[in-house]
This record gives sequence, C-alpha cells and structure tokens, in this order.
Amino acid sequence: MSKFGIIGRGFMFVIVGFVTIIVGSFLLRGNMHMWDKVKKDESKKDKE
Repeated sequence: MSKFGIIGRGFMFVIVGFVTIIVGSFLLRGNMHMWDKVKKDESKKDKE
C-alpha cells in the first residue's frame, strides 16, 4: 500500500507539473500579445 502511495504521489507531481507548464505558457503568450497591443497603441499616439 505504501508503494502505491509513493507512485501515486509521483504521478500526481508529474501531472501537476505538466498542467502548470501548459497554463503558464498560455498566460505568457497572452501577456506578450497584450504588451504588443500596448506598444502598437503607444506608437500610434506618438505619431499623432
């Protein structure tokens, strides 16, 4: 039973790690798009 618990913890650790990486990549991608939009808006204001 204790071996199953250790394997289960390791398996959950791997799953949580993958989910964290995937969610983090989406958040970073969204933030980069937001920064791009802000920079474009600022450049438009400077031209005016």
